[in-house]
Amino acid sequence: MSILSKTAKVLAGSAVTLSITASAVFAETTIRVQSVISAKADEVVMLKAFGDDVTALTNGEIVFEILPAGAVVGAKETLDAVDKGLVEGGFAWTHYWSGKHPAAALFGSPPAGAGVGIDNIAFLSWFQFGGGKELYDQLWSEMGVNVKGFMLQPVGPEALGWFKEPITSMDDFRKYRFRTPPGIPGQAYKDIGVASVAMGGGDILPALEKGTIDAAEWCCPKPDSVFGFQKVLKHYYLQGLHQVVVNADLYLNGDVYNAMTPIQQKALEVAANASLSKSMSYRIYENGKALKDLTENHGVQLHDTPADYFPAYMNAAKNLLEKNAAENAFFAKVWQSQKDFAAIAVPFWAGSQASNAALGKAYADSVK
Repeated sequence: MSILSKTAKVLAGSAVTLSITASAVFAETTIRVQSVISAKADEVVMLKAFGDDVTALTNGEIVFEILPAGAVVGAKETLDAVDKGLVEGGFAWTHYWSGKHPAAALFGSPPAGAGVGIDNIAFLSWFQFGGGKELYDQLWSEMGVNVKGFMLQPVGPEALGWFKEPITSMDDFRKYRFRTPPGIPGQAYKDIGVASVAMGGGDILPALEKGTIDAAEWCCPKPDSVFGFQKVLKHYYLQGLHQVVVNADLYLNGDVYNAMTPIQQKALEVAANASLSKSMSYRIYENGKALKDLTENHGVQLHDTPADYFPAYMNAAKNLLEKNAAENAFFAKVWQSQKDFAAIAVPFWAGSQASNAALGKAYADSVK
């Protein structure tokens, strides 16, 4: 064989090797993620942005396909579907799974700031630097599910909600059948005499229109306006304690996650951390625009929450937290971690936030 022929053969072999290597490197893995809400929701907009970041960081190796609620299984079966591998991923609020483990509420929606004054920003400090993430990773084994979770979207404080008429006291509040989230946040309402009705997001507006419920909470001005609450109710209260902290999360099947390369897993972590900041920033501006539109163009009247609501709800929430801690060791462990963090961080953060609140209120009052 001539030198030229040998060279051609080597080059051809190299080309084949490069082709195989390239196809392996750029093999695309599609992860189907079923959400528990409509594809039009802001949360899904932000979820898609997270997915785009992961795709970019992995050079196209991982692609997310976002499915709406009910695409594969019912919304309530989403986590089980991820666990069994019926769908590679799911998207929801972790307190939705409080029926599987009560500690889920301490990650998805710790009521009244876990009873120790942790707001939505301080919660991220606990999660990222106060031991929260390690406990979050342990939650899934405590539940007995084959899941890897990623906290993506903090929000809060959520609005108290929407009412047919103004409420000036807890006595007024107790007149209404009120949609609440499931788990401890909703139970605390029952404990202070409010007729709490837990239901999924898609059921709320039809229930209001039919008169099954009289008042409701969902989230904040932008998501609430997308739902269309302003079409049936006109009295809106921003300040509430039931979900001062709320987090929407991504759940991946454990086998799917473990099959990823270390770089792909790191891309998920980096994109999730970016999402925590981007989601909060996105919501501040979007909610501001929505509140302005609701009050100026849809006849919505904004009110202050009655003063007697706050001690009533706080006391009920703390009693429920203590009850669950006494009954479940892992719940007690997570809550103790939050209390230890709060003892260090909240005195500083609350004092700093007082300046921020006074600054914002001074400007808001001038706008009025």
